[in-house]
Amino acid sequence: MKFKSIILPAIALLFSACDQNTKENNGATKETPKATKMGSMPLMTIPIAKMNPTVPLQLAGELKPDQETALFAKVQSYVKTIHVDIGSQVSKGQILMVLEAPELQAQIANAKAKILSQEAIYTATKANYDRMFRASQTKGAIARDALDQITAQKLSDEASVKAARAAYTEIQDINQYLIIRAPFSGIITSRNTDIGAYVGPMGGTPLLIIQNSSKLRLNLSVPEAHVPYVAIGDTVNFTVRALPEKNFQATITRKSGTLDLKLRSEKFEADFVNNDPDLKPFMVAEAKVQLKNSKATFFIPRSALVEGNMGIYVIKNAAGSAKFIPVKKGRILNDKIEVFGELTEGDQLIKMANEEITEGTPIK
Repeated sequence: MKFKSIILPAIALLFSACDQNTKENNGATKETPKATKMGSMPLMTIPIAKMNPTVPLQLAGELKPDQETALFAKVQSYVKTIHVDIGSQVSKGQILMVLEAPELQAQIANAKAKILSQEAIYTATKANYDRMFRASQTKGAIARDALDQITAQKLSDEASVKAARAAYTEIQDINQYLIIRAPFSGIITSRNTDIGAYVGPMGGTPLLIIQNSSKLRLNLSVPEAHVPYVAIGDTVNFTVRALPEKNFQATITRKSGTLDLKLRSEKFEADFVNNDPDLKPFMVAEAKVQLKNSKATFFIPRSALVEGNMGIYVIKNAAGSAKFIPVKKGRILNDKIEVFGELTEGDQLIKMANEEITEGTPIK
């Protein structure tokens, strides 16, 4: 009997454990329909409507001087005097440097002497012509051929005088190139020569570089997709790293009218009147352009756009079934994106679209 009393509790314990496992298994089985129910929830759709917001576009730009010129020597010469240095503020027409060319001075003297010589010859010829012309008024006093010859000689000598004067003027003009003047008001940013240096037009390095930074040009490269939204007259706000606390504003005044082959972007320039001495040419600028369309378009949540193996599309609720609508992307505004396709205001799109949703899927 003792043996039986030990077996009975063991059997009871065994049945109790089996019953507990059965309950746990039943509990796990009951959770499965709950998960299935979650997977079959209706897809959320949203209506779409056209809008025309202003979309900001961040661009990197570069500030360039409105005018910058490298000055070279026009003739072979020596540097005689230098009146400026790096950082010198100059005015238009101001003498910056004087050169000297001894050979040119000799040419000027010869040209002047030739003028005097030709003028003397012409004076004598003209005197003979005047005398013979007066005599020709008396019939038979002067042969017709003699008068024709002296007339031709007078015209030839007169032309020689004009040629000599033109040659002298030309050399004098060349002599003026020995005086280098500022082509515009600005600042000297580079000086690459000293007094006594031999210079000429074949030199690769400029004598001086002058720059006008009172007005700057902000150069921007606008990507191809955004070019239609940027127009002349638009305002550009920009900052530079050297002056993070300052904000500047420029106006777009010109564009290239063509795309850069490498960057696939169009060059725009915005003019800026520079009243800040700390703002320098060639600084890198962080610019912001406001992109605005000429008409309203569709902006949808970015989650509603599918980009996959089947292309770029949205999923529309077409009479209770999923229908793929191919679209093209436009501007991005926060969590929304501009799309172009066969869409109509009021169309219902699946808000959380993905590639797992197949065309024709029922939409409740």
